[in-house]
Amino acid sequence: MKTEVYLVRHGETLFNRLNKVQGWCDTPLTIKGIDDLKKTAAALSQIHFDNMYSSDLKRAIDTVHLMKDANQVSKIGKIKKLPEFREVFYGSFEGGSIDDIWLSVSKAAGIPATTDVKKIIDTIGIYKFREVTKKADPLHLAENTEELETRMCRAIKVLRKETSGEGRVLLVSHGDFIKTLGIKYWKESDGLHDITFPDNGSVSRGILDEEGNFEIVDYNCKAEDL
Repeated sequence: MKTEVYLVRHGETLFNRLNKVQGWCDTPLTIKGIDDLKKTAAALSQIHFDNMYSSDLKRAIDTVHLMKDANQVSKIGKIKKLPEFREVFYGSFEGGSIDDIWLSVSKAAGIPATTDVKKIIDTIGIYKFREVTKKADPLHLAENTEELETRMCRAIKVLRKETSGEGRVLLVSHGDFIKTLGIKYWKESDGLHDITFPDNGSVSRGILDEEGNFEIVDYNCKAEDL
């Protein structure tokens, strides 16, 4: 059977607020993040989910428990954590200034220095962007195109296996990873250029068919609009 997947981005965190790079490093949800998530949770509270999942990072785990606790029509047991859906890894840039990382990436790409990541991606393309990010990382640990693509494909396969027999699930993941999924799987993306970065607490809705094919049909929506 097909599975409807509600992809929720975690709520605002301390590093989101401070404009710092947050991939595999983790910081707690802010008060604003929690309050905003309560609105998302309330909007989804009457939608029945067969199961709920999250990445293995605490900000996602805390978010999914808020969704679970608010839902009035679903009986959800223990939340299973799927590390395949954690955020993109930024290597030694983790914890640093977001503006600084994009300045370094733009210089490594050989284009005019800028802190506008959309301008960088639209200039050099999403695939070269990942390669240049790894090159710009002093330790070259950041995920490149091949590493991220491999993990993303593995994530979809894992999700297909985990959700077999489930008609609708909720999964909490992360902004850049959801955006990367959107670039590849959203029906309105050309697969090459940047798309809008999903808001904290936003919902993207996808369909995962029996053969493991995935398509995102709604991207970066407010929960009440679905």
